Amino acid sequence: MSCNSDCHTCPKSSHQEAAEALAAAQSRYVANNPLSKKQHELAVESLPGGNTRTLLHTSPFPLCMKHGKGTFVWDEDGHKYTDFVGELSAGLYGHSHPVIRAAILSTFDEIGLSLGSTTTYEARYASLLCQRFKLERVRMTNTGTEANLHALAAARHYTRKKKVVVFNGGYHGACFSFGGGKAAPNTADKGDFVVVQNYGDDEAAAEARRVIEETAREGDLAAVLVEGMQGAGGCLPGSKEFLLAAQEAAKNTGAIFILDEVMTSRLAPNGLGQELGLSPDLVTLGKYLGGGFSFGAFGGKKEIMDSVYDPRVKGSLAHSGTFNNNTMTMCAGFAGLNQVFTEEVCVELNRVGDVLRGRLNGVAKRTRLRFTGRGSLIGLHFRENGTFESQERADLRDLFWFEMLEEGFWTTRRGFIAMMLDTPKDELDRFVDAVGRFLERHAGIMMV
Repeated sequence: MSCNSDCHTCPKSSHQEAAEALAAAQSRYVANNPLSKKQHELAVESLPGGNTRTLLHTSPFPLCMKHGKGTFVWDEDGHKYTDFVGELSAGLYGHSHPVIRAAILSTFDEIGLSLGSTTTYEARYASLLCQRFKLERVRMTNTGTEANLHALAAARHYTRKKKVVVFNGGYHGACFSFGGGKAAPNTADKGDFVVVQNYGDDEAAAEARRVIEETAREGDLAAVLVEGMQGAGGCLPGSKEFLLAAQEAAKNTGAIFILDEVMTSRLAPNGLGQELGLSPDLVTLGKYLGGGFSFGAFGGKKEIMDSVYDPRVKGSLAHSGTFNNNTMTMCAGFAGLNQVFTEEVCVELNRVGDVLRGRLNGVAKRTRLRFTGRGSLIGLHFRENGTFESQERADLRDLFWFEMLEEGFWTTRRGFIAMMLDTPKDELDRFVDAVGRFLERHAGIMMV
């Protein structure tokens, strides 16, 4: 007869061992970071929860970073970390790239801030964005969230319909989140979204066709919105067949096919969509394309963009935003894309990322840890049986986060890594070794 997992004469379960290891790691974290703790206690006096960006909150308190240089950051307690957060893919250029610095200084000294008019700088950057990402027209916003907001508005105005098909695990900005197979409570126009329950594979392709066609038959389908690789969803790439199926179904039903490239435009020279042979009606962009400043953009087919957002067209929509064409963003973004993240540099960075992910999966063989992603964006997943069909182990993910901090690596607690340009190779090697040591140290709870 088998005994239950709480029996004192039996070996501890992996959950019990993980709980003890996690408690010990958290105790060390508290002891090692008194100034971050003190700063959090001060911050909660004026900020709900001590922050103005929910993602950055962690328990028992978040680390407070003091400064960054190159591809490293230092916290208030003086610890140095290799930055693998990469500002959730926006920090591509690192914290002090000389080309970005020169663009910022020259803009401040020679152009000035917020001129309150159209400028040559926005037109110059728009031209580069169109050329690089194969767009006929583009408009700027302040964030990727805004880019998706205005792309959806364009689709609804152009089609005179409202419904939008999205996918489980999709994230299209702060007010467009679809984890758990449904719209998050703060989703804008929540009732207008239809969520396909699967993403990325052949099964999802068949379901996407069915849901898109069924929604279209109801007579109110405006758009299909999808990521080429889900970022917040765990760096899960959609197969080419899946994405082409979603695109085909959208176009066959007269819906606008919107490809969210806010994160993924950095994964191929002309964006992931072009790499996969997609031809979206609209594309949304953001993150690193601001050169370190807040930025978003949306664009695509001339027919849609001009009819919806050209103010010379009767009945077009207004698209305003005080900082849409801010001179600092227009110049820093242009310098970064034109001089630093060239197509050749893009290819090489993503090659390095693919090699790194392969090495990490090599050391993680036969464990509960798996690394997913594409190129320079990597997701890590702890699963009960080491397969995606088994239960997620958030306790192991938390333990990994705490112990990687002790190794000098700054990652997101949810398991997302965004590589920066010029991260030293020896730091990538050191990370692979640190992951290997972590798995060996906790072999009893990591092996499957």
